[in-house]
Amino acid sequence: MDLSPFVTSSTPYLTAFLTGLLGGVHCVGMCGGITGALVFGLPEETRSHWTRLAPFLAAYNLGRILTYTFAGAVVGYLGYVAGDLLTEYRGWLVLRIVAAAFMIAMGLYLGGWWFGLNRLERAGGQFWERIRPLGRGLLPVRHPGAALGLGLLWGWLPCGLVYSVLALAFAAGGWKEGALFLLSFGLGTLPTLLTMGAASAALGRVLQRQAVRRAAGALVIVFGAWTLTATLIVQPNVGLGCALPGH
Repeated sequence: MDLSPFVTSSTPYLTAFLTGLLGGVHCVGMCGGITGALVFGLPEETRSHWTRLAPFLAAYNLGRILTYTFAGAVVGYLGYVAGDLLTEYRGWLVLRIVAAAFMIAMGLYLGGWWFGLNRLERAGGQFWERIRPLGRGLLPVRHPGAALGLGLLWGWLPCGLVYSVLALAFAAGGWKEGALFLLSFGLGTLPTLLTMGAASAALGRVLQRQAVRRAAGALVIVFGAWTLTATLIVQPNVGLGCALPGH
């Protein structure tokens, strides 16, 4: 089946990036304590000099984003297979409608209008409890390699925001698109999680403003509505991201 590029081919990745960036308030609440614990677990001579601390922060976040990207690739591939199994056209149509619904749910979550995504966090808690003990062997952190390992585990922390982005990656069109989608999201979270301190506190105050949260949520809802409209009316025979190989 010949599929043309989706009318919003670049929009999903921008949406994922903005979700990570504008979800900074959630990141501060969810991961701020983890970042603080990891940083303050380092020796004083490392924490007191930015040039020594930076490699550890970079390693933590690189590991976290690598986990997001890997999960996105797996979910994107599973969605690709599922789309084919569901009789191609109808399968992708269903997946894209579900993706648009999750995008709208994300917007409601960011805007503070509905918090149903919190249920996804509770659902992922059991898996997290099983893998969390793996990090004990990496503590205390003495070199960036151990920080990278902890970051790889950190990426599996139950998070409704991450799970909703993964749900969107399910309709991305393949493993590459899914990986890029989660990579975009992970990069969006970097400004907040790399600057946990005075800078992130200032960013957090901005993001906590109701007007900013609602504007961010409304923007993501618009993207979701755009995706749904394009699916049902404009180009109902293409994937969320790009053209699918081999069709």
